Amino acid sequence: MNKMYKVLATASILALAAMPVAANAQQLPAQAVQKGNANKQTDVKNVPATWGQITNFVHDKSDKFITVTGRGLAPTDQDEIVLAITPKTKFIDAKGKTVPLQKIIDGHKTVKAFYSPNITKSIPARGTALTLVVQDQSFSAIDGKVTEVRDGRILVKGTDVYDKHDEEIWLHFADKATIIDQNRKTIAAGDIKEGMSVRAFYGPAVAMSLPPQSGTNYVIVNTNMEDVNPGEVNELTAGTAGVITDQKDGQITVIGQPLEKGGVNYVVLSIDDKTQIVDEDGNKLTKDALKTSGHVEATYGAVMTLMYPAHTHADKIVVKKAESVKIEGTVMPSDRTSKDQVYVNVGSDDSTANDVILNISKETTIIPALGGDTALRAGTKIVAFHSPVMTKSLPGITSAEVVIVTSDKDAVQPK
Repeated sequence: MNKMYKVLATASILALAAMPVAANAQQLPAQAVQKGNANKQTDVKNVPATWGQITNFVHDKSDKFITVTGRGLAPTDQDEIVLAITPKTKFIDAKGKTVPLQKIIDGHKTVKAFYSPNITKSIPARGTALTLVVQDQSFSAIDGKVTEVRDGRILVKGTDVYDKHDEEIWLHFADKATIIDQNRKTIAAGDIKEGMSVRAFYGPAVAMSLPPQSGTNYVIVNTNMEDVNPGEVNELTAGTAGVITDQKDGQITVIGQPLEKGGVNYVVLSIDDKTQIVDEDGNKLTKDALKTSGHVEATYGAVMTLMYPAHTHADKIVVKKAESVKIEGTVMPSDRTSKDQVYVNVGSDDSTANDVILNISKETTIIPALGGDTALRAGTKIVAFHSPVMTKSLPGITSAEVVIVTSDKDAVQPK
């Protein structure tokens, strides 16, 4: 193993299961205490958070983003999330002392990252960082398969979540270990079988036996993941059914709905000679068939980059007969719209001849601006792809399939 561990005496191995790897109590950023009434409780809001390490850092000309990978503090929180760093983001230790972001990254520090509840529905989700609290103790994590089950412990062989090295380790379950399946339902340690895939958090102490041993109190188990034959892999691939919203440099961007087997609603796909491109009848097509506004069903593997939108390689693309109409403009207030409709000033100009009213339904995929929400308020600038079927009224009414918010800085704020 390409890794250094804290060395423990053999007699300490049984105590590993009691180590406080990742306590289940959710800590929240300190809130201002109410004044004036000694019996009045502090007003504390339930702030979502991810407990883990920073696995990616992007700093371009105008923005900073970090990816935090680990586990959600609450069942509804994200195991992995991309967070925008703003001037209001705080980086502190457990005593409230400021810690430089670069020191957190360079030291591979474990953090609790609290963020705004307004996050995107992408995978990984994307939001705005509020406070990162550096933890006194670190932990490690492994993605792998259970190769042996014995006496309240499991042998896991796989890859370290953070340094990507090959890993094999015996994990002892703590007395109150949290063990959940892929649906976030609690299961017993006895439900874990050989061949199942797990993500397990352990440490900070690790015994240098062969294989090493440590305690764990948080394990995510995929009870459906079993070995498959090479010919069956394609049946398990994820995918997206939607609209091609951009194409350049051997890549296409697809926005739509994830397939039932998994996937994301917003993905950039690289296209090469290994990508199978066919029509709905299975006839082979060339890359020229992949056009902006065209409808496709794309399938791809589970390995994606940790950026937003996700980037991966397209294994197969089925080109549909349907096509959308692309427009750009600004959402405007109007007495001609009803609930679940928006009036779009196409071209953001003084002309009303080409304006449209978009019907927004549950089938519409809305990609919000970073840190924003899916509400399309007046003043929001958008790029939209809509159905070619439109009423003959002025303005025409049609169904929105994809709406991308390009700017919401001028959007009217709710009262």
